[in-house]
Amino acid sequence: MKNKHIWLFYISFLVIHFSSKAHNKNELVYNDTIVNISDSLKKKNYALRFGFDPLKIALSQTDKNYSGFEVVGDLNFFENLFLSIEFGTEDKTKQSEKINFTTTGSYIKLGADYNMYKNWKGMNNHIYIGIRFANSIHKQRVNSFYLRNNDFLWGNELITSGTGIGLRENLNASWIEFVTGIKVQVLKNIYMGFNVRFNRLFNDKKPLNFDNLYIPGFNKKTDENIFGAGFNYTISYSIPIKFGKK
Repeated sequence: MKNKHIWLFYISFLVIHFSSKAHNKNELVYNDTIVNISDSLKKKNYALRFGFDPLKIALSQTDKNYSGFEVVGDLNFFENLFLSIEFGTEDKTKQSEKINFTTTGSYIKLGADYNMYKNWKGMNNHIYIGIRFANSIHKQRVNSFYLRNNDFLWGNELITSGTGIGLRENLNASWIEFVTGIKVQVLKNIYMGFNVRFNRLFNDKKPLNFDNLYIPGFNKKTDENIFGAGFNYTISYSIPIKFGKK
């Protein structure tokens, strides 16, 4: 009788033991910490987001001296880290001191953003900082310029033809940008954003007898200053991408 009770005790112990193992088959003990294996195999959610700058489109419709557009995109591989790309074109006519010129070209910017905002449950907004490495390919046409006239009675002379007037092609520039901005989810998968940029020019190929007074994507540039600034508005749409086990 005593042996029977002992065997019943062992059988009960083994049943409870293996039931517990079956119940916790997705758990692993590491350094006295229980790690749920199934959590590590859950689906990882990524998102491909793309959009455009509505301000450039609006300016193209309202400013006869400007035409341009910019498309933007980003992809998050980690929760708060996004790889970013921006591409645009600009055609701008500008009067700078004594020179009237038109700059036409395109640019591309590659970099990354880090989201510093800790969202509440169900939110997906961004307050971020980032960096861009940018390059432009453009051309510049000098339309007219004023030539200083030593005869003070007649003032400066407007030159619209001859030496100095014409197209300078095969120009380029490269620079770095430091970015800070926000993105707010206004509807499901739709975001509106605003950012400010501080630029530092690395190098630029200058047109003959003049300077790059405006660089697409960089904005205004002067002889004495290789630093610039700008801002962007964006409207973008996010496409969820899911990998991993269901």
